[in-house]
Amino acid sequence: MGTTDTFLAQKKMSDEVKADLAKDPSRYIMLTGDRPTGRLHLGHFFGTIKERVRLQDAGVHTNIVIADYQVITDRDTTADIHDNVLNMVIDYLACGIDPEKTMIFTHSAIPPLNQLMLPFLSLVSESELLRNPTVKAEKDASGHALTGLLLTYPVHQACDILFCKGNIVPVGKDQLPHIEQTRQIARRFNERFAPVFPEPVGLLTEAVEIPGLDGRKMSKSYGNAISLSATEEETAKLIKKSKTDPERMITFDPDERPGVSALLTTAALTTGRSEQDIAEEIGDAGAGALKAYVTQSVNGYLAPIRERRRELERDIPFIEDILYEGNERALCVAQATLDEVRDAMGMSY
Repeated sequence: MGTTDTFLAQKKMSDEVKADLAKDPSRYIMLTGDRPTGRLHLGHFFGTIKERVRLQDAGVHTNIVIADYQVITDRDTTADIHDNVLNMVIDYLACGIDPEKTMIFTHSAIPPLNQLMLPFLSLVSESELLRNPTVKAEKDASGHALTGLLLTYPVHQACDILFCKGNIVPVGKDQLPHIEQTRQIARRFNERFAPVFPEPVGLLTEAVEIPGLDGRKMSKSYGNAISLSATEEETAKLIKKSKTDPERMITFDPDERPGVSALLTTAALTTGRSEQDIAEEIGDAGAGALKAYVTQSVNGYLAPIRERRRELERDIPFIEDILYEGNERALCVAQATLDEVRDAMGMSY
């Protein structure tokens, strides 16, 4: 099956699941997650968190992994990881993730999940791992040997999804190969040993990718991101420093005017208006007026999230309790799945 045919087949599955979700969300178990490499930002909120909250509130069984082990796939330090994990939980709760409905847990606290790596690794070949887009891109870009953890990163993702019998994973089009690899691992295990795992479907998201303040993808590493934890003053300073161009008339043209267009998209997402409407309203008032509008829009949109964040920051023991309880729940789920796997393989002694 060619690349186009594979995508069309995956899109068809995604569309069918979306239609069924509206009728019976309780049939679905969702797994998503983030690496705790820094603070979550607007790109995360509009790209993934908003959709997680929607599915959670619709009645989908929701699970979020804070992928702390995956921090060391491509870096040599775990400095600040404890602080990053706690702040990630704070961000989730401030944005509407409900720990009563959503299981929040960390990789490193769930040994049975990670133990699934061993049987799963026997189900994939080296060439299949090297063909994975994330692994391939890192290999091409890094100029140095892959770590074993990065090479097996797609298998670890399969463990995350399958330990809780996840059957849907919200993804963008570029992440579909990861889901296909997980489906392949589930299928091979079921065929070789016994039917234990579902074959998860990549739920294609329709979220707009919010650009960073320089027109590139919003990213912590580019320094072009508005963190959810930033203060109103820090946000204003970041937006004021963002690059635009000498043209005074404000127009939306992402190819020719990436800086101006990125600001317009940010304003559009945080006001519900279109980029064109905002550009026409500002007209020839220039970049200064645009930046003032964006600052007001972003700070207004984030105000309730930041207020909730400030409340949560004052009670770190509560945040630690949320994580502890999520880890305990995940540990029970993972152990039950590992027991099933061992039974299927004849390894229960």
